[in-house]
Amino acid sequence: MTQLPIIDAGPGLNFLSIGKERILIEALGALSTPEAVRDEMLRKARHDRRFRRVLTTWPKLTARWVEVLSDSQTPELAAVVRRITQLPMAQRMKTSKDLGEIMVVAHAVVAAEAGREVIVLIDDSGGARIATKECARLDRLRASGRSVGTIKLVDTRTVLELQAGRLIADRGEMRTIYNQMRGLDDGLPPIEGTGLLTSKRWSR
Repeated sequence: MTQLPIIDAGPGLNFLSIGKERILIEALGALSTPEAVRDEMLRKARHDRRFRRVLTTWPKLTARWVEVLSDSQTPELAAVVRRITQLPMAQRMKTSKDLGEIMVVAHAVVAAEAGREVIVLIDDSGGARIATKECARLDRLRASGRSVGTIKLVDTRTVLELQAGRLIADRGEMRTIYNQMRGLDDGLPPIEGTGLLTSKRWSR
């Protein structure tokens, strides 16, 4: 069974807004994202001209490369949302703050509990902490004899490194792409501290 990549809004906006969606797809394959994340990305694209390109790119991607996961309440999804937020799913869905990250993790957990191998692409530190806790929980379930899948946590820098020396031809191009992303995402650190320019992948 192929891996299931589920992406959050931050990385999605980083790549789509500068026309680098091919890097994302080449690194992870066909993507999935919750309805809450889709709504967040399109909302930001409508209100911030830095992300405007997403409005034209998104329909092309959803026709083939992005599956939008329904956020309709199911017993499995509701149980995960309640556990990680301490709120009933119906109540938590009424508040948009951090909702995308929560739903990314919740969908990933439901898929992993069903045996899937899931990749979660998320840059938000709070969302990453939640995902890390859920990874540890799955490890405990597996150790106890439960047949469950796994969640692998990656971020924007991981995706860029995977394409170093491939779709990103050299360090100069890497710096250009990364600096474009930093103009969109102030949570990204300076490239010198990321290892992207010193990656061993450049020598391959």
